[in-house]
Amino acid sequence: MTEALGHALDDLVIANRILHSEGVVDAYGHISVRHPENPGRYFLSRSLSPNLVTRDDLMEFDLESHVLNGDGRSPYLERFIHGEIYTARPEIMSVVHAHAEDVLPFGIVKNAGVPFEPVIHSGAILGRVTPIWDIHDHFGDTNLLVANAEQGKSLAQELGSASVVLMSAHGFAACARTISDCTRIAITIPKNARVILKATALGGDMRTLTDGEIAKHGGSNDPYRSDVWRAWEYWANAAGVGDMLWKPD
Repeated sequence: MTEALGHALDDLVIANRILHSEGVVDAYGHISVRHPENPGRYFLSRSLSPNLVTRDDLMEFDLESHVLNGDGRSPYLERFIHGEIYTARPEIMSVVHAHAEDVLPFGIVKNAGVPFEPVIHSGAILGRVTPIWDIHDHFGDTNLLVANAEQGKSLAQELGSASVVLMSAHGFAACARTISDCTRIAITIPKNARVILKATALGGDMRTLTDGEIAKHGGSNDPYRSDVWRAWEYWANAAGVGDMLWKPD
């Protein structure tokens, strides 16, 4: 195993633990990382609660979400979310799916006049456009889970070039060019949602971030940029996996 792959797998374990520690996932939800040396593959835990994930639990998949290396363990049913987003977005290196309750109202209340837009400083990483995908519109009555490649492809198409897509009556999927940014996005989504809901209760016009503010404070492809690393280091230590952190000299 190369050094780059080893660090990517450690980061995936760290990200799982962070998302649980920060309350974004519970027994359900998952995050993946694209293979740093083979863009046609990605890594995702076996079907397991994120707070329990270790390096030994990670499985390798192709972009059709087939399990590789003869691994007979049970994968997540909704792994197709990951495979199809990686297929549609070759620049993306990490994908996350979660069911944060604070976000759910924005995907189920139609014509409320309160779109999910960035309203807080850290929300700039979310981008301006957050589409909503309703599986019922495309596949009729289902169990609401993205259980095959066709459904995953439909979700990825709705995501388009955005960083986040809301999944009606289900949760959200998000992606980024680094796993630290993907984790940061997943943590920011419910925070931004809570602020919108509280601001709506006050009445009046709501200020959202301008396009210029989003451009100045959005995502980064440098996981070691001081502000990005500061958050990643904090979250990892809060989750009890600070000893797994690695930073180049």
